[in-house]
Amino acid sequence: MTRLFNWLSQIVVLTRFSLQTAPERKGAAAVAVCGIAGVVAVLIGVLSIAHGFRQALTVSGSPANAIVLRSGGDSEMTSVLYNDEARVVGDSPALLRTAEGPAASAELFVIIDLPKRSTGTDANVPLRGVGPAACQIRGNLKIEQGRRFESGRNEVMVGRGAAREFAGLNLGESLKVGGEQWKIVGVFSAGGGIGESEIWADAKVLQSAYRRGTSFQSVYVKLTSPAAFQGFKDALTTDPRLNVKVVRETEYYAEQSQMLFDLITTLGTFVAVLMGIGAVFGALNTMYSAVAARTREIATLRALGFPGGPVVISVLLESLALAFVGGLLGGGLAYAMFDGYQTATINWKSFSQVAFAFAVTPSLLVQGAVYATVIGFIGGLFPAIRAARLPIAKALREL
Repeated sequence: MTRLFNWLSQIVVLTRFSLQTAPERKGAAAVAVCGIAGVVAVLIGVLSIAHGFRQALTVSGSPANAIVLRSGGDSEMTSVLYNDEARVVGDSPALLRTAEGPAASAELFVIIDLPKRSTGTDANVPLRGVGPAACQIRGNLKIEQGRRFESGRNEVMVGRGAAREFAGLNLGESLKVGGEQWKIVGVFSAGGGIGESEIWADAKVLQSAYRRGTSFQSVYVKLTSPAAFQGFKDALTTDPRLNVKVVRETEYYAEQSQMLFDLITTLGTFVAVLMGIGAVFGALNTMYSAVAARTREIATLRALGFPGGPVVISVLLESLALAFVGGLLGGGLAYAMFDGYQTATINWKSFSQVAFAFAVTPSLLVQGAVYATVIGFIGGLFPAIRAARLPIAKALREL
């Protein structure tokens, strides 16, 4: 126990001495810290895109909601349902019912071209025809400006994300869709979810404008409880009148975000690894310089009886301390620059634009700190070993 205590005490003494002399090497230390900060900021910044996109989709779902699609369809774009089928879905006893009827909304999903405000280039914007129960099913929907569209009229309300990103969607303006003019009567929010990227209209009016007859593409429903989902799914998928698949809303949106999330995460990690290699060389250079500058000091300490182990650990801890500072700086920089930044990108499942905000989450900040620590460890390991292996007699003769 005494030997262990002495060993730990030696580590504390050497580390304190190392950190106290760090200002003498502030130039090299600043290079290492800034390099690591840059790597961490880029890593967190890129990954915040993926997390923000996923967050926009996943917050849209509720475990008590379900989506009914044509069997085999992996999105609304590849699904078609007819009025009789939508009626069968709406008659299910598993649905929540109010004085206004069952919580079921047969919906139509079309894509229109609108110019982006930032670039003027056309983008695919989702236009959704919804039923009367749509707002009840999406419990987080709130009218921010104006009012809800009236059934049976050529009126639309737009999500605030769509209004922000695309031109021609200001309250009171008219929008030409399907050869007809539609008045924009409201702007709504949906808790930051994907609904804010959409334009909503009455489904039956939209059917007529696009000559869709009695066809829909999906039916959104709210169940009496999340536990009712399995019974609801089994009843519909075994009904001979239907050929449908039933998914939880949360699972549907999670799957919708997976492709882009994986792509951005893979590319972001690849870029961060390449930059991290450069940061490791920077840390190596810094710590080798530190060891070279302290050659006689380290040799003197070794001559006084300090073993190689504490020397290795003290140099490593100095490197980790620099990396920790770099990680904090990079995380703070990423949070200040990227968190909440509003943009829009394409959802490759629906081929439509999704407006979302970058999300610098606590898990990303932790991930950045861990990555900085790894860089600091690798960058300090070999210089630390060199410091411990310095021949004492030769090192004492260094100028």
